[in-house]
Amino acid sequence: MQSFIKTVLVDLKKKNLKLENLHFILPSKRAGVFLKYQLSTLIDYPIFAPEILSIEAFVEELSGLQNLPNTDLLFKLYEAYLQLTSEKEQEPFESFSKWAQILLQDFNEVDRFLVSQDRIFSSLNDIQQINNWSLEGEQSDLVKNYLKFWQRLKDYYSVFTESLLQSKQGYQGLIYREAAENIQSYVENNRGKIHIFLGFNALNTSESQIIQELLQNDLAHVYWDIDEYFIEDPVHDVGFFMRQYLKDWSYFRSNSFNWKTSNYHKSKNIQVVGIPKLVGQAKYIGQLLNEISVSNKDLKSVAVILGEENLLTPLLNSIPKSISHLNVTMGLPLKYVPLASLFTKLISIHKNNPTHFYYKDIIDILSHPSVHYLFESGSSNASSDIIAHIQKNNIVYISSGELQELSGASSVLISVLFESWQGQPKSALEKCSELIFSIKSSLDSNKGLNRLELEYLYRFNSLFNQLIKLNNTHNHLTSISSLHGIFNELLSMETLDFKGEPLEGLQIMGMLESRVLDFETVIISSVNEGILPSGKTNNSFIPFDVKIQENLPTYKEKDAVYAYHFFRLLQRAKNVYILYNTEVDALKGGEKSRFITQLEIEGIHEMDHKIISPNIPNVKRELKHINKTPEVIENIKALATKGFSPSSLTNYMRNPMDFYFDKILNIEEFEDVEENIAANTLGSVIHNTLEDFYKPLEGHFLTIDLLKSFKDEIEPTTTKHFKKLYNKGDFTKGKNLIIFEIAQRYISNFINSEIEGLSNGDQIKILKIEADETIEFKIESLDFPIRLNGKVDRIDQFNGITRVIDYKSGKVLQNQVEVVNWEDLTEDYDKYSKSFQVLCYAYIMHTKKQIELPVEAGIISFKNLNEGFLKFAKKDKAGSWAKKEQLISQDTLDNFEKQLKKLILEICDPTVDFIEKELNYGH
Repeated sequence: MQSFIKTVLVDLKKKNLKLENLHFILPSKRAGVFLKYQLSTLIDYPIFAPEILSIEAFVEELSGLQNLPNTDLLFKLYEAYLQLTSEKEQEPFESFSKWAQILLQDFNEVDRFLVSQDRIFSSLNDIQQINNWSLEGEQSDLVKNYLKFWQRLKDYYSVFTESLLQSKQGYQGLIYREAAENIQSYVENNRGKIHIFLGFNALNTSESQIIQELLQNDLAHVYWDIDEYFIEDPVHDVGFFMRQYLKDWSYFRSNSFNWKTSNYHKSKNIQVVGIPKLVGQAKYIGQLLNEISVSNKDLKSVAVILGEENLLTPLLNSIPKSISHLNVTMGLPLKYVPLASLFTKLISIHKNNPTHFYYKDIIDILSHPSVHYLFESGSSNASSDIIAHIQKNNIVYISSGELQELSGASSVLISVLFESWQGQPKSALEKCSELIFSIKSSLDSNKGLNRLELEYLYRFNSLFNQLIKLNNTHNHLTSISSLHGIFNELLSMETLDFKGEPLEGLQIMGMLESRVLDFETVIISSVNEGILPSGKTNNSFIPFDVKIQENLPTYKEKDAVYAYHFFRLLQRAKNVYILYNTEVDALKGGEKSRFITQLEIEGIHEMDHKIISPNIPNVKRELKHINKTPEVIENIKALATKGFSPSSLTNYMRNPMDFYFDKILNIEEFEDVEENIAANTLGSVIHNTLEDFYKPLEGHFLTIDLLKSFKDEIEPTTTKHFKKLYNKGDFTKGKNLIIFEIAQRYISNFINSEIEGLSNGDQIKILKIEADETIEFKIESLDFPIRLNGKVDRIDQFNGITRVIDYKSGKVLQNQVEVVNWEDLTEDYDKYSKSFQVLCYAYIMHTKKQIELPVEAGIISFKNLNEGFLKFAKKDKAGSWAKKEQLISQDTLDNFEKQLKKLILEICDPTVDFIEKELNYGH
């Protein structure tokens, strides 16, 4: 395959033109490196390299203007806006920047296509006047202000461009307009200078005029790269622009059109592959490259063309290690750089100048990969310690001062991150720059490592330096909020431009970077509708019909541009892999591009089309199975000697695997910050408050006056226990305040129910509160001691009958403390765990001689308080009509003891493994 660039150079040599005297104008800078390389293959002796420029550099030279970055343009446009807008009508820079970006794009298009400013701005104003015309009398202030904007568009343009021209600066469109106006003068002063334009397609009006003027004066040759198939087809989008040039340029009436080639019909291996998601495409490209590298070691003739820039990072992580050389030449939007999330978050949390920071924001920043390692000191990490302290102490909001106290030696870094910016953008930008140098200092200590991170840092440092300079010059950033707005805008517009050695190894680029270049093997990703081509987008103030009238590009022309780039890549390629996303992602449907359909309909090439699904093995859900090794048995013995509690035994009933992790391995569940008061905290507060009230009354009868005296103590006592259990968590507002009120209501309702009972003649004597007892439990077949621990919330006498009471803050129903068959007691956690617990408490207390049989045992449910004391019952038969026995006798405890022994023996049996149960954890 002979590349397009080499073909042009060979033709120029045949024309006996001295290559060193020519001036090559290319669509992009990248192509210049390839041109020099191809030039070196054609010369027999050393020569001075010819002048090689991109079209942007050439036009800038013609215009005499310096191209300004987009951020500078925004600030300068705002100056023009302030100059023309009365003070009471002026918008702050933050809101101005949102619509000013669109205005800049429109100014750019108007100038590049040499549209009359007077005509187009007058048309836009007239259209809006007509759209808002009404018979209903006076216009509202909103409509008046809206129409003023359109009336001033021409003035905005005039003042803005005049200030730029005075300082010899400009945006791309203005530079093109000036260049087109200067072309006559350039021609007069550069007779004999030959310009070679090669590889162009969609020219704006300025470019068209410049090239035509040079052609007419014999100062240029133009080489197009188009296959005859596309240009001879009257409707094919690929030849859309070149058919216009052939028809409209007077030069081609007497001169040949170089060139129409015939490469497209040559045999090609084309594979179309549908793959779900971006990461799926990245992984598949990695597999392809691995296969290709086996036969094509240097990969010089292989290019990966990314339809979406955000595929770059996953692709770089998917490239096989065997590929040692690769060259990335494309712009990655800054919003996709990992550092972007850090600075966005940092500016966001300081936006309202808070005195305290939300714990999740703090954790997000301290856990960020670019920050976390800065806190490392030896084997410890201060950021991890701060996060652990926040979680342990349940801190939802924390001040900068408290963070600095916790950080120790890292207090300077904490100051950079969390010290108040006082609402000043200047302070914010200085702090961000300070953070960048802290990260750089850390990266520098790892010589030769993290070069990509250093590149990220350099780009963000440049961005903040630019903002500092512009803000010092113009002072339009008046708040952190305005800085946050412009920063987010810049992240979307600014790019990190990768540059490498184009002549070595694998080539990775975007679609526009592929202009003029040819590769034998091409892999194109994200060939989906809405991406390639991008389809209908209207990010402009200029309506579609006005664009048509003024010959400005619409989505139709933009689609033709991408059609050209796509099909041109196929012209000289031998192997083509076209990848598209099969999944529906947000606004982008999983629909393959019309380009693929077009290839299929043409029928020129045979295509292998396949859909690749992720290779997900059909793994059967297997329940975990833990053998009872000698070490496990020793741990069980230690636990048995220490004592089984009713809750640990019911935990085993629920799921043996939870019991194993919790009690045998002693693995604690991770405790996050309890932002909203959890159910177990609510239950503990209620238990502890009632203990404070009733513990002093052990051995005494309750009286109405005594219970009434508790009512005044409910709020201070619950407050005390919430503060103790909820640590530094706030329960003075929001959901937590509601839960705090619920706790007081539960306690108040319970005391009211006790008062009502006494008023009806009931007698209640408190025997024990929070009775905590341990007993020996004999099992003859085991050679180690077994103990049972139990802590009963309350034991009392109710009208002469002893009751063993367990408090529950959640809802419990009567049928949850009833049992029909004793054998089922240890089998079904959901049905029988509460019956098991209250019987276990009764058994422990009776064995310890704290109560005498018969007794009642049951639950008081604060969420179901109207049902009163829910007594354990043994039912003769299942069903609502069954006979119930609610008094617990020796026979009841004997039957329970059998089931208890069976359960403990199963836990201690070396031959019975811990086997996971299928559970609905969300239940």
